[in-house]
Amino acid sequence: MHSVSGRVLAISVRAAIIAGGWTGFALGLVAGCALGAALAWFAGAILSWQRDLSLTLGVTEQLLPFGGQVPLLQRLQSSWFLVVPLAGLLLGLFAALVGGLIGGLVAASYNRSPFGVHVVVEVPDPTP
Repeated sequence: MHSVSGRVLAISVRAAIIAGGWTGFALGLVAGCALGAALAWFAGAILSWQRDLSLTLGVTEQLLPFGGQVPLLQRLQSSWFLVVPLAGLLLGLFAALVGGLIGGLVAASYNRSPFGVHVVVEVPDPTP
């Protein structure tokens, strides 16, 4: 093996868009699932707080904060198994679009740069 040095002058914009999209999707999927789980948990916590507050004050749930959103909060809490993956997919798709755009912009701006990146590559010795 011997070392050969050179410069990288261009990057495939298509490959950068695909790589940025996959990276963005993976990060967005994880963040979206965590966000969906937090949303379902907070819905349950708010419902419990509403229930305790209505018993303590002796007023109906409609007069309390979040009183009009009780059916929505109950639906979020009861269907958490749909909320978590749906939030993950939605945020994952959005992050994939953003990641693809960023990857394409970085590759396009790198390709317009007059400077390349210095690389050193090991190449096998030619066999006689």
